[in-house]
Amino acid sequence: MKGHRNAKDQLLGAFQAIPLNIAEGNGKATKGDRRRYFEIARGSALECGAAQDVLQVCGALPAEQSAQAKILLDRIVAMLTKLGQRGYVIREEPGEYGVGRNDTDSDTDPDGDRKSENSQPNASPNAAPPHR
Repeated sequence: MKGHRNAKDQLLGAFQAIPLNIAEGNGKATKGDRRRYFEIARGSALECGAAQDVLQVCGALPAEQSAQAKILLDRIVAMLTKLGQRGYVIREEPGEYGVGRNDTDSDTDPDGDRKSENSQPNASPNAAPPHR
């Protein structure tokens, strides 16, 4: 797509807003808040379609490429419409983003694998870590 920077930027921003709003909505505590973000993501998907239309009319996006992308957008809009209805939420398995695998001490090794270079074998478990 050559030229038409504003329309391309609008399209990119709308495409990025879809998964970001889905993720943010799924992190909300109330069903109403989740639905609101799913509806915003749906609006961004519809905005993508409009931006594609603008780019196609301007000759910056081939009709075939636009048609293929519209098929995906139609599916995304349908899913987000369903998610925006009452009772629908997205769930992910814990650990997908490293949940439960935090290494909170100051050494560079993962806990449980080996001891830190700075660890002292007879040190008290409540002793302060060495200063660096």
